[in-house]
Amino acid sequence: MHPLRLPDHIRTLLLDLDGTLLDLAFDTHFWLEVVPEYYGRERGLTAERALREQIQPRLRAAEGTLNWYCLDYWSRMLELDLSAIKSRHDERIAWLPGAQEFLARQRAAGRRLVLATNSHPETLRIKDEKVAVRAHLDAMFSSHQFGAPKEHAEFWLRLAAVEPFDPAHTAFIDDNPKVLQAARAAGIACVIAVTNPDSSRPPRAPPEGFAHVAAVADIL
Repeated sequence: MHPLRLPDHIRTLLLDLDGTLLDLAFDTHFWLEVVPEYYGRERGLTAERALREQIQPRLRAAEGTLNWYCLDYWSRMLELDLSAIKSRHDERIAWLPGAQEFLARQRAAGRRLVLATNSHPETLRIKDEKVAVRAHLDAMFSSHQFGAPKEHAEFWLRLAAVEPFDPAHTAFIDDNPKVLQAARAAGIACVIAVTNPDSSRPPRAPPEGFAHVAAVADIL
């Protein structure tokens, strides 16, 4: 895939975390392997059965809502201390290849770097402690601060109230097509999809109608 050069007039980058800067492989492993193992152990189920019969149906029911991303919600629903479990299994938390260099390159170009993530604040804390996300950014915002996920228009209105940005001079980068659509609907001029967010899985097909890169390392 050819590199993508940001237009010179872009002054602010709004950046997703998981699957854009950090490898989504950690989250895939945590939710599809680690959590079912703990849940099944408590209830005499195999991890496979726990995932198929108990966890996946609940995940599907919550998809697209703030609860889908909420560590507190899932801790209650599954009766597990997910924060402690996540901290215990943090060895796969890692930057995607070239992500740190991308951030350094954009900072050197004078662009403001703002994290806009659906990640729960506790998950963000755990990941920041592991790989020092905050050190590379000018500001960090979680959708939980605003009471709406990035898929909803309310998120973008509330983000703009605390982090004023000119949509015409802003780029947004994410791996979730529904979030990309919401960002475009919010008026952001430059919206870019990441198609290889998870090193444990094959690349995704590029979402129709969006500029795309395999990884942020491909953005100049």
